[in-house]
Amino acid sequence: MSDSTAGIEFRNVTKRYGNDTSAPMAVRGISFDVPRGTLTTILGPSGCGKTTTLRMIAGLESPTSGEIRIEGHDVTTLGPAQRNVSMMFQSYALFPHMDVVDNVSYGLRMSKVAKEQARSRAVDALRNVGLVGFDARLPSELSGGQQQRVALARALVLEPAVLLFDEPLSNLDARLRREMREEIRSLQQRLKLTVAYVTHDQSEALAVSDQIIVMDHGVIAQRGSPQALYEAPASEFVAGFMGEAMLFSAQAGADGRVRLGPLSIAPRQAVPAGPVKVAVRPEAWQLGVPGEGLQARLAKRAYLGNVYEYTFDTELGPVFVVSSDLARVLPLGGDASLRLAEHGVSVVQVG
Repeated sequence: MSDSTAGIEFRNVTKRYGNDTSAPMAVRGISFDVPRGTLTTILGPSGCGKTTTLRMIAGLESPTSGEIRIEGHDVTTLGPAQRNVSMMFQSYALFPHMDVVDNVSYGLRMSKVAKEQARSRAVDALRNVGLVGFDARLPSELSGGQQQRVALARALVLEPAVLLFDEPLSNLDARLRREMREEIRSLQQRLKLTVAYVTHDQSEALAVSDQIIVMDHGVIAQRGSPQALYEAPASEFVAGFMGEAMLFSAQAGADGRVRLGPLSIAPRQAVPAGPVKVAVRPEAWQLGVPGEGLQARLAKRAYLGNVYEYTFDTELGPVFVVSSDLARVLPLGGDASLRLAEHGVSVVQVG
């Protein structure tokens, strides 16, 4: 049954390339919803199935089985032109011989919209992305960030039911990447767009998303809010993928506490007594003077401007720590003790 509040619905969708039933499946029976007016990021390493999933939403790939619905309508067998979907590619794909306003209005003119109306709508779309006065410029006269905005305006001018992004920021430098992800998020919220967004960048996903879907080998490893995935990963894979968590073997006691070497942890949810795995993020470690806590000796140190990155030798093995304390710099070979904050620590696997 269709969910009337969903912009995109996947129901047990599978994708196998080729007709041979022994061929590997790129996507394995996944189901999820993207609520209308929200942004969902599909995140995962190369080969996990995220781009295939996005291409199936766009109609550029057909599922082997299952059902895809957009705004309540079954589009499983429809082509891209019949779906009211716009897709923004990594390469921008601007026409080099056309000026900015002609690039943006191109899709409208191909849809038989009158030239003056297409131009007026294109100018409005350019204003929406902060490009006023750029109408007559060629793509070669624009910066990478400006080209990105033109491509975004070209997608928005078609007033799609669903807007798709395929690694849209990977060609930009770090500062522009941050500016553009803020721009995309602001536009999405202001215009109440339904967006599916593919990236392999965890920080990008955390910054722009209402919902994150983490994929691994063609299946959904976990989905939920950015905060839920970061603070309560359901598996070793998700914990390791969402922000450099290190996994340690530990022991859950009958008293409900988890013991990690000399440290004692109160898990968010009850776990049965026995062996467990604990995911610890680099910022969860707190530095102290030698004595109490986990004894550590500094093996490596790197200065990153706003933080220090430390690697300590401990009885648990190497421990990676990010410290914002720039006033107290630990010497290589120096001793310290490590404690755990309440945030950034999760029991992710039992058994």
